[in-house]
Amino acid sequence: MRLTSIKKVLILVSILAVPGFLYYALVKEGKNRYKPLPFFGPKEVASTFHSKMGKQIPDTIYHMLPDFKLLNQAADSVTWKSYEGKIIVLNLFYTQGDNYAVEFAGKAMKNYMNTYRKNPLVHAISLSIDPVADKPSELKKYADKIGANAGKWDLLSGDSTEIYQWINKGLYIDAHQGIENGEKKFIYSNLFVLLDPQHRIRGYYDATNQEALSKLDDEIKVLIAEELRNVRDGR
Repeated sequence: MRLTSIKKVLILVSILAVPGFLYYALVKEGKNRYKPLPFFGPKEVASTFHSKMGKQIPDTIYHMLPDFKLLNQAADSVTWKSYEGKIIVLNLFYTQGDNYAVEFAGKAMKNYMNTYRKNPLVHAISLSIDPVADKPSELKKYADKIGANAGKWDLLSGDSTEIYQWINKGLYIDAHQGIENGEKKFIYSNLFVLLDPQHRIRGYYDATNQEALSKLDDEIKVLIAEELRNVRDGR
């Protein structure tokens, strides 16, 4: 076997083994008080069942985010298909948001992407709440400034109506535009949202609270392990 092939095998084993160990440490050993990760949004009881300890338990249908079609900083069209099988860390921003909250969240997202830059399961979305100003050309400038690489960390923008409906009725996050002293003002919940590969909401985290950001890092690891276990079990 060639040396390069051996390296690829070792990398793959590391990606698979480390989250499995983390899952055992965080979940099986009870060291993560946030387990199992909850599902947010409306849910309904399905007509199908699954077995648990010999009992038939009704399945639950959890809220799933609808599809979208937006543009990233490279002017590429992006849909859920672009993130098939991926865990998503998402936040809201706007390039003209020159304030503490936007900058703090941007730095936190950059730290996450540095931590998971070699993990193919984890991707980031920063969704603009100022799509009129944030065209791909502006997103590109901002992406270069904060080190956001398209395909791993996408800055997305598009139709205003679609974006705000997706945020308010899909993510269940408050975001709207207003006018203050004759100037446009954006009011929104500055949160990180953790999404699983089935586009379900698994957590909300205050983007300016260090304890919440540490919790998000822990729960990304738990979700990685959960997804690898689901793949292993054929779910």
